[in-house]
Amino acid sequence: MTLIDKMTGVYPIAPTPFLPDGSIDWASAERLFAFYREIGSDGLTVLGMMGEAPKLEPRESLDLLKCALRHMGDKPVIVGVSAPGFAAMRSLAREAIEQGAAAVMIAPPNTLRTDDQIATYYAQSVEAIGADVPFVIQDYPLVTNVQMTAGVIRRIVTENPSCVMLKAEDWPGLEKITTLRKWQAEGSLRALSIMVANGGLFLDFEMARGADGSNTGYAFPEMLIDVVRLSKVGQRDKAHDLFDAHLPLLRYEQQPGVGLAVRKYVMMKRGILASDAQRKPGSVLGAIARGEVDYLLERLAKTDPRAKV
Repeated sequence: MTLIDKMTGVYPIAPTPFLPDGSIDWASAERLFAFYREIGSDGLTVLGMMGEAPKLEPRESLDLLKCALRHMGDKPVIVGVSAPGFAAMRSLAREAIEQGAAAVMIAPPNTLRTDDQIATYYAQSVEAIGADVPFVIQDYPLVTNVQMTAGVIRRIVTENPSCVMLKAEDWPGLEKITTLRKWQAEGSLRALSIMVANGGLFLDFEMARGADGSNTGYAFPEMLIDVVRLSKVGQRDKAHDLFDAHLPLLRYEQQPGVGLAVRKYVMMKRGILASDAQRKPGSVLGAIARGEVDYLLERLAKTDPRAKV
């Protein structure tokens, strides 16, 4: 299966389940991927930044992908293949596609500064993985420190026909989405799926700006699915009401450094993960932080019963 430029809906970013000793928790992985399928996810992304991909061995990465593919069936699975060198990127990308992945996701290294450097990097990435491999641009300057203008994104898309999607997680990034959609309407940018991320923090307005859906992680991906669905059918107030109810927890989960710990803790409380462990090096929630998350869940449960854990 390969992605097309009309990808829509919600593609959650899957965390990698670990046991306290640092080994992969395969029972939780099976449960996690089954959960994503059951709630109606349109696809899935594995081995992303929040999936602790750099901490995995190559064999573990492929085994995790195979597990996800078994559960997702005919739904597309995107694989993060960002790596310091092109050899590792090519190896994972080619094997992922051979196993049945729909596309690969590439984030730029933090050494890039100019538009020419960024565009050249993506051209070299395509040369490395092959022009037959659909790829996703990950625009996440909060982590990569690489500033991609709307113009350089258009250049990458134009110069590389295998680019099928932009994962837009600039902050602020609403105007960038509007600019790209304007160019498409004018005919100066070809069709391109724009999926938004940033933990869903701006999903309510990003959908109104023309996003096709969400490609991010959150401990309640069902909320992301509902907000996208409601937005697409014009039920703006209902979408915002649900989003607003989740916003305090969403904000808490978005904290740099501990966000993944919060997400895993909540997913553990929901019975999806057996442990909230991260493979070292990783962060751990203290007792006070856990109490704060518990409080947020109690408040959220008053309006969304799915938070009753």
